[in-house]
Amino acid sequence: MTAATTLPPGRTLGVLGGMGPAATAEFLRLLALDVPASRDQDHPRIVMLSDPGIPDRTAAVLGDDTEAARRIRKHLFTLVEWGADLLAIPCNTAHALLDDIASELPAPLVDIVDATLDEAVRLSPEGGWLTATTGTVASGVYQKRAAARGYPLHVPRDAEQERVHAAAGLVKAGRTDEAADAFQDVVTSLLRRRPLPVLAACTELPLAHRASALPPESMVSSLHALSRACVAALL
Repeated sequence: MTAATTLPPGRTLGVLGGMGPAATAEFLRLLALDVPASRDQDHPRIVMLSDPGIPDRTAAVLGDDTEAARRIRKHLFTLVEWGADLLAIPCNTAHALLDDIASELPAPLVDIVDATLDEAVRLSPEGGWLTATTGTVASGVYQKRAAARGYPLHVPRDAEQERVHAAAGLVKAGRTDEAADAFQDVVTSLLRRRPLPVLAACTELPLAHRASALPPESMVSSLHALSRACVAALL
């Protein structure tokens, strides 16, 4: 590793996890692989607050409950108090709740939506499929930002969306093999209509995709996109 790729000393990444726990663990695994390190000391310092008790983000988007957003804001401030000078949340639907608080954050947040779209544009400039929780889809956060870039982003039909959302829930329940089967069926149907990669814009979906028989190149992983963007920001 050259000095040009060594992480600057003293940078601390604050990770707000628990939404859900398996996705958070996978994010940390990817981050350890993506850092250009040859020894322990080359990795960034990380402080993590994992709170699986944050209320359901899709329910918050579809309803008027502000508790999830309040807890997310509180935890992000706590991470900065613990020393974080860069923040990351490995949950897409949580980002749909950040509009009202983003300007208040005392440290920059690596945005998983922008990171995922950056990866999608590089991999497939002709467009992609949005696979995400129903809350993320309903919020329009991906569709609006894709439209601002002029990037064609296609949304599954209602019945397909229900199955995608259910697949994410199966991963959260530890039933990854079932999630893989359900997600594979939906993605196969989408690819028949338009042979474009799927944006796994729920952090459980890369786990379902990896456990399936789908080819790796058929997916843009929001988890891996966030990991790479965090490393780039730390560098």
